[in-house]
Amino acid sequence: MRIIGGKFKGRRFHPPADNWPTRPTTDFAKEGLFNILNNRLAFEELKVLDLFGGTGTHSTEFISRGCTEVTYVDKFPACAAFVKKIAQDLGISDHIRIVKADVFKFMETTPEQYDYIFAGPPYALPRIDEIPDLVFQHGLLTEEGVFVMEHNPNHSYRQHPHFAEERNYGKTIFSFFANLPKT
Repeated sequence: MRIIGGKFKGRRFHPPADNWPTRPTTDFAKEGLFNILNNRLAFEELKVLDLFGGTGTHSTEFISRGCTEVTYVDKFPACAAFVKKIAQDLGISDHIRIVKADVFKFMETTPEQYDYIFAGPPYALPRIDEIPDLVFQHGLLTEEGVFVMEHNPNHSYRQHPHFAEERNYGKTIFSFFANLPKT
């Protein structure tokens, strides 16, 4: 895992390899995504939600670029512990709230809204196709917010009512969603 931009650019972290329940976004795909976001978002002003946070690569990338309010959610204790250690090592613990919880339960119960939401669920997750609906059903995204979901070519969200665009990086696809105006 490598931070690709901002004040921690180039820093590397190595999650434990044995029985690690994550599939980190490739540097190639992450760099492509952040090139897009860099031209659209003011990182310093964002309230970010990182669902299925895994190794914390998206959370740390946002904080490295100036974001001061990130909520990381993952149900695996080893993942949450790893991200907590990275936050301590980088001195960013004040900027990240680590929530060890089931993402679906978190979405159901949080009263907060976010300017940017990233979901990087396991591609084989049985409920993967429910995630965009739940983000909007629970009102998690601010009116001008952006929701990005990482998935593989086995899933398509082009017909979703909040779908805005799709970016393809090999077998990694990012679908962008927004609160689109009613027609």
